[in-house]
Amino acid sequence: MSKQRVHPRPGGGPRHGVAPGEKPKEFKKTLKRLSGYLKPRKYQLLFVAIAAIFSTLFNVITPKLLGDATSSIFSSITKGTGIDFTFLQKLLLTLLVLYVISAAFTYLQQYLMAGVSQKTTAELRKEVYEKLARMPLSYYDRHPHGDILSRAINDIDNINNSIQQALSQIITSLIAIIGTIIMMIVISPVLTLVVVITFPLSALVIRFVASFSQKHFVNQQKELGNVNGHIEEMFSGHQVVKAFGHEKAAIKEFDEINERLYQSGWRAQFISGIMMPLMTFVGNLGYVFVSIGGGLLVLNGSIRIGDVQAFIQYSQQLTHPMTQAAGIANMIQTALASAERVFRLLDEEEERKESPADVNTDELKGNITFDHVRFGYEKDKPVIKDLNLDVDPGQTIAIVGPTGAGKTTIINLLMRFYELDSGRIMIDGIDIGSLSRDQARSMFAMVLQDTWLFNGTIRDNIAYGREGASDKEIIQAAKSAYADDFIRTLPDGYETVLGEDASNISQGQRQLITIARAILSDPKILILDEATSSVDTRTEMNIQRAMNKLMAGRTSFVIAHRLSTIRDADIILVMKDGDIIEKGSHEELMKINGFYADLYKSQFSGKVS
Repeated sequence: MSKQRVHPRPGGGPRHGVAPGEKPKEFKKTLKRLSGYLKPRKYQLLFVAIAAIFSTLFNVITPKLLGDATSSIFSSITKGTGIDFTFLQKLLLTLLVLYVISAAFTYLQQYLMAGVSQKTTAELRKEVYEKLARMPLSYYDRHPHGDILSRAINDIDNINNSIQQALSQIITSLIAIIGTIIMMIVISPVLTLVVVITFPLSALVIRFVASFSQKHFVNQQKELGNVNGHIEEMFSGHQVVKAFGHEKAAIKEFDEINERLYQSGWRAQFISGIMMPLMTFVGNLGYVFVSIGGGLLVLNGSIRIGDVQAFIQYSQQLTHPMTQAAGIANMIQTALASAERVFRLLDEEEERKESPADVNTDELKGNITFDHVRFGYEKDKPVIKDLNLDVDPGQTIAIVGPTGAGKTTIINLLMRFYELDSGRIMIDGIDIGSLSRDQARSMFAMVLQDTWLFNGTIRDNIAYGREGASDKEIIQAAKSAYADDFIRTLPDGYETVLGEDASNISQGQRQLITIARAILSDPKILILDEATSSVDTRTEMNIQRAMNKLMAGRTSFVIAHRLSTIRDADIILVMKDGDIIEKGSHEELMKINGFYADLYKSQFSGKVS
């Protein structure tokens, strides 16, 4: 679903990115935890290992057979006998069969490994998505959306690629190393010892390089999240960026973030890239020692020349998986850096799990009481200080006041988007904290200033208000919201597909659709947050008539800056600095000639002038 980015409170959440240069905290624990996701597929991994054994086994045998062919030809030439073409023909046929079988097992190995990696990451992706659905809104206040998307998409893709490639290569390389060493011992234990001496040197190279490159791989993933966050923010608000001529500043900020990503990525790739030439160098040392030692052994008759050829091939085959280990180390580092970020998200504190209370919400009338409510988005910085309010069922409560006064916060607390610091909010004497969030929110419908429409048909967007709604009910809701007329003028009517940002209809039309959605939900309590701020005067009149019909018999909370839209409200609450400073009907507040009267007069005096 595509949605517009909306902060749940005035001013939005702080742009807190991840700290540059932050090192991995629990490397081994992350590896162990990531391995746990492979346990349900242990039998598939067992078949992958078996396929890798057979695939590698045939490759291990072929150098020995080629060596036998070389020894046969060399022996025939030195002895002056004819070349044994029958023997060579059998060897060639055997080699061909072995290569075909090896290719078949390699294909099977890759096929099984693809299934393991995709199922594992699909499970991880599902877990992340479900976790995000359980996170409180305060988490989204503290984290840029782009960084969250980076964890849910880029990091999981990295894990997927690493599982599919690195895990498969680890199995193949391990079996290739073991099989090759066994064949080398069979041919010549002395030459095998010469090669094995280079192993500790290779291990030191891998460990040394990995210790320096890991922190840069972590930084690379974190800076990628920052880049995604900046791009998402700039393009979601591109109209504002252009309107204020902020393009150059945005590009400059992007260049700074991109430079940090470049530096982290460059260092990670450069340092890890050193591993390959160092491993090649170590492998070449072994190759030189084998060539010299093998030549000496051939001269004193201790070994056949074909066996030296086979041994040289084996030393090269041994170098390949050892060198491959360098690439595997890079992939593992990237995967663990990504896994650590994903696990950090999965370990975040989420909303407390609740069981539905034994309350029939359909029987509640809508009497709402705020009893000494105190709340702040940050501790020691209360937005609502000591709110007391009693609302009778069916009343329309308008909330006005300057920006930051706490108007939207009241709505967030009613919907249980945030938990109270102290005090109680009760509906018909029942503390909403004792109800589950689903129970509490099922009584409300919201129409916000910033419309939220997803990528789908107009019919689907309206039907979002109530599951299982019939076409007749959807159309009736659209008519009540005065949206039916413009919908029918569209080429596809109710089947018109709304795009990424619903740009194929106007802002006012988008608002009408969200109002139709609220009407369809048939709520007990209605919340209107600047619901008519984005429509023209004619549309506003239609909406007001629809709203009057909708609000009849329902408890309604209306947040509005345009005071002309709330003159008929039963109670108008005037808020300032988190407190109710005035309360009453429009006429009562005008008689007081206080803060509300000043606001009202300032709006209309502007029109007169």
